[in-house]
Amino acid sequence: MENPPNLDRLQKICSQVRRDIVRMVHAVNSGHPGGSLGCTEYFVALYNHLMKYDPSFNMDGKNEDVFFLSNGHISPVFYSTLARSGFFEVSELATFRIIGSRLQGHPATEEGLPGVRIASGSLGQGLSAAIGVALAKKLDGDDHNVFVLMGDGEQQEGQVWEAALFAAHNKVDNLIATIDYNGQQIDGPLEEVNGLGDLKAKYESFGWLVLTCDGNDLEDLISTLEDARNKTNGGQPIMILMTTEMGKGVDFMEGTHKWHGVAPNDEQLADALSQLEETLGDY
Repeated sequence: MENPPNLDRLQKICSQVRRDIVRMVHAVNSGHPGGSLGCTEYFVALYNHLMKYDPSFNMDGKNEDVFFLSNGHISPVFYSTLARSGFFEVSELATFRIIGSRLQGHPATEEGLPGVRIASGSLGQGLSAAIGVALAKKLDGDDHNVFVLMGDGEQQEGQVWEAALFAAHNKVDNLIATIDYNGQQIDGPLEEVNGLGDLKAKYESFGWLVLTCDGNDLEDLISTLEDARNKTNGGQPIMILMTTEMGKGVDFMEGTHKWHGVAPNDEQLADALSQLEETLGDY
């Protein structure tokens, strides 16, 4: 872990991860580029600066920080980050969504992809899984943290709020949850589909410590993640409301739900790649 973070290096990784995302979904004309692009800084900061982990990968996650992706449809950014962080060969990204591949549309465990500890994509479940592992770490005397990412539309799921009550009641204070707050979901703008109201006040009323940040500003994001880590073991679970822009980095994809689950065509791919610097080499 770098301290202070090398922002220029991290920005270069972000650019390459975004190239991976648009190329992966284009190759199979399937996938979810919008949210993946919006969450790129979060994944890069987590795996290249904040978390303490072993890329050789032990499924039990003992004596290391662990991460769970709840909104599993943004698997392209997860897979790219894992590959670029040494969990598996970058060349395997070319198998995304191909039948028999370890890189299915939603993360799965049956093929044993390093870095993936739960199958995800059925929205509402990731927070519960993360809480269970956080409690297990406490029982094991393991002082590492558990991270989980959810979508904002996912907050419409009832299980999320059952888990939120449970975590606060049981003082699961080695947990750092984050919500990708981009204001978009598959059917349209969040506030038009089913608005969430004052999400910060709601989580605070449930007993969580709530922080906010700009998830597309690496400096602000890293500062907030570090602040969250420093506030663990304080008797409260921690929630980060992370504002992002869906489709970030590709101008024609930004700020709209229309690219939630649509792949670019050949011309659109060329346009997207022209906006994203190749920094680590394409797969």
